[in-house]
Amino acid sequence: MALHNRISRRELKERILKDNTPRTTISFYCYFKIDEPEVFRNQLYRDLFRLGVLGRIYVAHEGINAQISVPSDNFESFKTYLYGIKPLEGLRMNIAVDDDGKSFYVLDIKVRHKIVADGIEDPSFDMANKGKYVNAKKFNELTDDPDTVVIDMRNHYEYEVGHFENAIEIPSDTFREQLPMAVEMMQEHKDKNIIMYCTGGIRCEKASAYMLHEGFKNVFHLEGGVINYVNQARSEGLPIKFHGKNFVFDQRLGERISEEIIAHCHQCGKPADTHVNCANDACHLLFIQCDECREKYENCCSEECREFIHLPGEEQKNHRKGIDLGRNIFNKSRSRLMRLKESGK
Repeated sequence: MALHNRISRRELKERILKDNTPRTTISFYCYFKIDEPEVFRNQLYRDLFRLGVLGRIYVAHEGINAQISVPSDNFESFKTYLYGIKPLEGLRMNIAVDDDGKSFYVLDIKVRHKIVADGIEDPSFDMANKGKYVNAKKFNELTDDPDTVVIDMRNHYEYEVGHFENAIEIPSDTFREQLPMAVEMMQEHKDKNIIMYCTGGIRCEKASAYMLHEGFKNVFHLEGGVINYVNQARSEGLPIKFHGKNFVFDQRLGERISEEIIAHCHQCGKPADTHVNCANDACHLLFIQCDECREKYENCCSEECREFIHLPGEEQKNHRKGIDLGRNIFNKSRSRLMRLKESGK
């Protein structure tokens, strides 16, 4: 069998949207040594493809990072398979909080240099020396203590739509930028309890190890991240200290945690927390848009892009040639939308 997808992503997405098969969205990760990532990846692809798994998985010498969906009827078979891999036996799996089963439409498994791009080059850095896990109950107890500092190790656009009470944002586009920034920003809090959190636990676990590596002592990280915290808190009847929406990296782009809307439309400023990608294929900017602006701009980020999508298809294609979108994400400090607004256009 081919060890990669051969069908167009557009067609696969249409299939999933029409398919009523119940699916369960899951995320998991594990730091462990993989001697031959390519061999591990190929076998993983064969086995998960047979189980109908869709999603995005990164494999590296340092471990595995996965966000997937599996047909609900195959969940137990998938669990048995996963736990049959010795280092993954008993691994915690985060079940999505707000799931419609349409989170993924293709299986992508890629070999990477690292499962989390961290920019760490120091050979003495050791993931085995990481912070202490805290569950939902312990997190709530520690955050009631004035000598506790909570650090959000997610990107700025994740923090914008939802975060824990009194959490400190490390304002950055990438995790590799955040690590040294967190060390610098926390110098004045070095003697306090420091709790780090992220979406599913993978980033804050590495961040906690990095803080210890940099000389911090009382470092904790939220086990399973926001997803596991919310599931635990709900099952145990605990107060939920997360406000707003939890950004997720799949087709849903967010899980509703509380009814509060703490962000604003990037076009008109009204309360909104729905992330969308600009409908212009030459742009695809990730930004927040309210329903009124979505109708006005036809799912686009600007009047310019709205006009672009009405050009003949061949003309659009010619304009897109050579364009590298990179990480095209709305950032308040340098957004094209903001510049257009300030210029009066």
